Amino acid sequence: MTQNEDKSKTRRKHESRARQALGTRLVGLSGDQLNRMDLPEILREAVAKAQVMKSREARRRQLQYIGAVMRRVDAVPIENALDQIDRRRDAVAAVFQSLERWRNALIEGGDGVTAQAASAFPDADIRELERLVRGAREERSRTAPPRAARELFRYLRRFARQDLEPPAVPRTDDPR
Repeated sequence: MTQNEDKSKTRRKHESRARQALGTRLVGLSGDQLNRMDLPEILREAVAKAQVMKSREARRRQLQYIGAVMRRVDAVPIENALDQIDRRRDAVAAVFQSLERWRNALIEGGDGVTAQAASAFPDADIRELERLVRGAREERSRTAPPRAARELFRYLRRFARQDLEPPAVPRTDDPR
């Protein structure tokens, strides 16, 4: 008996669907992300074809073909690469959200928050930071479009650490 014959039909179908789902995830990646992955050439070509297809039916058939190819390759390295991409995306999103919280805390908070931001972003120019915060506060009081708040966010993003760890966000409900 081969290894495939030891598995129940339900189990084989489940594994087949899981492999096809992996292939579908590959189709959703950018060319740069795909190039960083070590994929068999037949799989890389099948994914590239699916990415440019416009017809829903042709794309569906191509995805089925990708699923068949996926059943013949080792899926563990592909799963690991996709997990790494997901972790990176989540880390980038966490930094983005943290910077949004910093921006909001700076606009809503007092001078203490600015001092905390100066220590969290040591390369930032404190005078420029204060100027941007003042502009964003004035803008908010006038209920103007948030152009200065966006500029403040972009300024903070320039100085965000490259390790993608979100900086500690000050508490604005501190009674001091």
